[in-house]
Amino acid sequence: MGLNKIRYTKSFRAFMSGFWKDNAICSQMLGLCSALAVTNKVENAIAMGAGVVFVLIVSSFSISLMRGLIPARYRIIVYMITIATFVIIVDQYFKAYFPSISKALGPYLALIITNCILMGRAEAYAMKNNPWHSICDALGSGLGYAYSLIIIASFREVLAFGTFLNFKVTPAGWENLVVMAMAPGAFFLFAIYLWVFRTFSKLKPLES
Repeated sequence: MGLNKIRYTKSFRAFMSGFWKDNAICSQMLGLCSALAVTNKVENAIAMGAGVVFVLIVSSFSISLMRGLIPARYRIIVYMITIATFVIIVDQYFKAYFPSISKALGPYLALIITNCILMGRAEAYAMKNNPWHSICDALGSGLGYAYSLIIIASFREVLAFGTFLNFKVTPAGWENLVVMAMAPGAFFLFAIYLWVFRTFSKLKPLES
């Protein structure tokens, strides 16, 4: 019973760390390029979030399984090959089954390989922990990244297009704020989201 409690506690902590306190976007400031680039529509944010969650889980699981076989000097190239393999699968899946979303995301879907979250979790956690705990860590970090994208995208889509998941939600006579579909709008909303998140989670101010 005691051993199961320890395992549960470590698994839960691994999940909650990335999901909340060590949120990749708001705490670690990772994955910001995609967070700003693909959050003009909620469907794009969901697709990107799902892709990152999948790649994080399977790559962390794979690296954790192989951690005893990976020479320290070659670990980075192993991370890259492992992550790139699963990114290609995600990219081809979206091209085959969701071509419109794949086109809207453009190169950012394939560029999940460059997302520092994935390399960071592989190096900081998966390489040092067992597969189950690595899955919990990856799931927490991935979902923390995904919900941040979806929240920002929800406001941007409503303000910029008057829609939510392409359904009209604004009243008649609503004037779309086109700037919210552009880079300045993304930066503005991200700054507000960052301020609100860090205030409620009681994170310390970012150091310069």
